[in-house]
Formats: sequence, C-alpha cells, structure tokens
Amino acid sequence: MHSTGIRAETSEREVAAIRDLLRQSQEAWNRGDGAAYGACFTDDATDVTFVGTVYRGGGEIGRAHQALFDSFLKGTRMSLRILDIRRYGPDTAVVVTRGDVAKTTPRRLGKLATYTVVRDTDGRWRIAAVQKTRHRPLMERISFLFQPSTKPAPA
Repeated sequence: MHSTGIRAETSEREVAAIRDLLRQSQEAWNRGDGAAYGACFTDDATDVTFVGTVYRGGGEIGRAHQALFDSFLKGTRMSLRILDIRRYGPDTAVVVTRGDVAKTTPRRLGKLATYTVVRDTDGRWRIAAVQKTRHRPLMERISFLFQPSTKPAPA
C-alpha cells in the first residue's frame, strides 16, 4: 500500500470503502441494473471498454450499460478480484483488478482493469475512470522470452 501519512485505522476503513464500491458495481452488473452501475461513477467519469468504446459520465455509463444488459450482456455476471489498491492522498486511489464477464463462472479471469477512484463531493467513493484490457498471456510469454528485461518484478 502506498504510504500517504494517513492514520492506519482511517486508511483501513477507507480501503474497505473502496473495496465496497467495487463490490457495489459488481452487484449492479450482476443484477443487470444500469442505473445502479452508473451511480458507482462520478458525473464526469471516463469508462474505456476493452473494445475501445469511451463512455463519459455516470449517467451515460449507466444508460449505455442498461442497453448492453438488455441485449449483448443479458444474464452475464462480473467476476472480479482486486490485485492492488494504492492510495494517493485522502481522496484518490488507483485500483488494479483481474476479472471477466460471462454467463457462467469463467475458467480464468482474462481482463485487467485499472480504476481511478475518488471521494466525491458527497463524501462517497466513486469511480472517476476505468480502463479495461484483455490479458494476452501468449504474447506476454513471447515478449518475456525474447526480451527478458520486459518481465515485471514479482508482486
């Protein structure tokens, strides 16, 4: 965890609130509730999907996702595992997750997402930005094989 000079008990409470925010977004997705999903984002949020679509603002994110939940993503469930949370001051954090979306439990979590979360004007944590990327393990292994210095340090 990134050191911010915040008292440990406050930091633990805030990290729990950040985890709860991502749980709320996951639950909204799993219910197919676009409005609740969009409410997890700030009014000026940016959502970059893994196919490259850019949505702006919690309202648009919720509206677009409701259309997706009613069609292409109908009946899907989001699986999500938090890999890292780093606080940058009392009101900002970056969260890296591994996850996937499917109608059944996925065999592997093939997408990575980087969230920037902020404490909004009402004091609640919300997603200000998210960027999703599909993990390409074969390309990653080839890169590490031919250029070992590209391999990241163990987490």
